[in-house]
Amino acid sequence: MGTIIGSFLNVVVLRYNTGLSFVTGRSKCFSCGKDLHWYELLPLFSFLILGGKCLKCKSQISYQYPVVEFLTGAIFAGIFFVFGMVPMLPLYLLIASLLVAMSVYDFKHKIIPDGMVYSFIALSFVVLLLTHPLGQLFSFPNISLDLLAGPILFAFFAFFWLISGGKWMGFGDAKLALGVGWLLGFSGGVFAIMIAFWIGAIWSIILIILQQIKIANFKLSFKSEIPFAPFIILSVFIQIFTSWNMQSIIYFLH
Repeated sequence: MGTIIGSFLNVVVLRYNTGLSFVTGRSKCFSCGKDLHWYELLPLFSFLILGGKCLKCKSQISYQYPVVEFLTGAIFAGIFFVFGMVPMLPLYLLIASLLVAMSVYDFKHKIIPDGMVYSFIALSFVVLLLTHPLGQLFSFPNISLDLLAGPILFAFFAFFWLISGGKWMGFGDAKLALGVGWLLGFSGGVFAIMIAFWIGAIWSIILIILQQIKIANFKLSFKSEIPFAPFIILSVFIQIFTSWNMQSIIYFLH
């Protein structure tokens, strides 16, 4: 099921904000325009059977397709093993799908679509309401930290976006962090954001090293723009699958 949804997410990412519907319209080869048959659209299997090339013009099919299909399938399986067959499982899978789509879109275009991130924020708030007693969340003056986690993480990113004029951090990252805080709570959200910065820093350093030793053919410096949403989203899944949080880090350090 996850690989099928992953195939649909590829369509969403490619057609979003292009004026094309990702619900209707036949899938086509981007090189020759050939309409694709059902046997050319089987998640993972079609790519492998066709050798990663169009059946007609033999042009290379992007590796984005099988990678997104495989990762979505793996994430769906992981979420099922973590939560089991619970009533909220469809909600968790829907949120996971949004996160995958945002990650791929930001990686390709360096922007997080408002429609996706606002949907994620709304669904994360629904999760917060369904997993916490309302009296605990809105107990004045002792408001729950999990309720405040979203605005706190949003303010953290928004501050760097504001003082840098958008050069250090995108405002889309701030909106994404709002949903992360409500989805994971304060301790889990702070852990995910911290891990995201670590992963982003390590990834950037690796790319610069590969560039210096002439393995990678691209230009990258410490001033280069790198999409940050994929690192945040990867960290969200790490937190979900491991249940690590700030308390776990503090315990480990002690």
